[in-house]
Amino acid sequence: MRNKKVGFALTGSFCTFKAAIACMEDFEKQGADIYPIMSENAHKTDTRFGTAEEIKHKIIRICEKPIMHTIYDVEPIGPKALLDVLIIAPCTGNTLGKLAGGITDTAVTMAAKAHLRNGKPVVLAISTNDGLAASSKNIAVLMNTKNYYFVPYKQDDPENKPNSLVADLSRAAKAVELALEGKQVQPVLV
Repeated sequence: MRNKKVGFALTGSFCTFKAAIACMEDFEKQGADIYPIMSENAHKTDTRFGTAEEIKHKIIRICEKPIMHTIYDVEPIGPKALLDVLIIAPCTGNTLGKLAGGITDTAVTMAAKAHLRNGKPVVLAISTNDGLAASSKNIAVLMNTKNYYFVPYKQDDPENKPNSLVADLSRAAKAVELALEGKQVQPVLV
């Protein structure tokens, strides 16, 4: 990961932010040059998991760069070939649907579109309560779409949330490393 330019995008699975920020710190310790990106809602929403300002402060401390959080901010990712890889962690069911449908109405989906124009990998670390329901078709579409890769994922609470899936972020670095080689880390389901 040393000297790789990694776009690290967060969408609104707020309960996963702590793990995502720890993952971001791990990437930074491995020598990645991290470009932080947040969806507009992730950038401005206070939740029981922390205020938007607290979250942004932690991210800026790690990356030492301003957070890109508008379509205008991220559009140059493509023309400037700014990144080697883009990881979306967490990637919500809403974002999965937009990516699968080619919708680019948020900073994160535009970052993916801009990055994909250069034929480079996008790694998805899903976190969605409907992964085995409405979002399953979008996961299948993206698993079969060139340059999309997945961080291995599992059911996070089969008893209480039987349709919910969450990425194992301890495997994110390996997923990114292999995606840079054009390979999907295995197994995908853990």
